[in-house]
Amino acid sequence: MSDMPWTVYLSGEIHSDWREEIQKGAESAGLPIEFVSPVTVHEDSDDCGVAIMGAAPSDFWKDQMGSRMNAIRTRTLIERADVAVIRFGEKYRQWNAAFDAGFCAALGTPYITLHDAATDHALKEVDGAAQAIARTPEQVVRTLEYVIAGRLRRKAG
Repeated sequence: MSDMPWTVYLSGEIHSDWREEIQKGAESAGLPIEFVSPVTVHEDSDDCGVAIMGAAPSDFWKDQMGSRMNAIRTRTLIERADVAVIRFGEKYRQWNAAFDAGFCAALGTPYITLHDAATDHALKEVDGAAQAIARTPEQVVRTLEYVIAGRLRRKAG
């Protein structure tokens, strides 16, 4: 199973380097993973609808146009993913990440949540459907190493 390439969808918070940490950790562990994600340039994600289709009559319709285009990418990548990692950060509310978690649950795509203990209560339903709940990108990498390669790296001490 460790030679089979996996696709891992990285969803959620875009204001830190958690994606890069996971990608570097997986590469260091020699895991056969292709990482995919939503568009992480906030302005592009917000403006794609009007940039492609033209002006919207209001901000509401601008958001609708963009969110629907983004949903094409999100749905397609989650459907193709072997597992998703869904990051909830501290500073911003990631409603799109909560949607992605629900979409994973509906499709049967296993997912790992990544968030601090401070948001445990708010995310109890999201965590309740997750296959793992991680606090750090390192825990995500170690989880992926275990499920993909069957290798358990024990921490010293």
